[in-house]
Amino acid sequence: MMKNRIVLILLIVSLGVNMYIAGKWILFERGYEPTSEEKIIMDEMVQKTIESEDYKKIVKKEDVIAIDRDIDKYKGGAFPYNMEVSVRTNKQTYLFFCDDDRCSKMVNEGWTASIYQDEEPRLPLKNKK
Repeated sequence: MMKNRIVLILLIVSLGVNMYIAGKWILFERGYEPTSEEKIIMDEMVQKTIESEDYKKIVKKEDVIAIDRDIDKYKGGAFPYNMEVSVRTNKQTYLFFCDDDRCSKMVNEGWTASIYQDEEPRLPLKNKK
């Protein structure tokens, strides 16, 4: 009788933990993880960003340290507007988005602070100064 109670408690705890992990993944993490097809699309968006006029203007006046891509399926925007490319420089981070539904070109539609304003790059890169 005592063994059955312990097994039942362990089963309930195990189910609870598994439901928590699955729920966390479904409700929170899945919306920020790109599928394999979305990864390919975002890679192409990075290439279009590098070829864009806005990027070329940034490169002339600031040192580009990193380029990252991101997806936020909870943002409410439709494909491809829920994807962005971040260009991090030593001064700020520029946010690039598709200009239309076909993503014919990438445009800089925002910016934010850069971690590199106060920190050095993580890799032991040489300064261009």
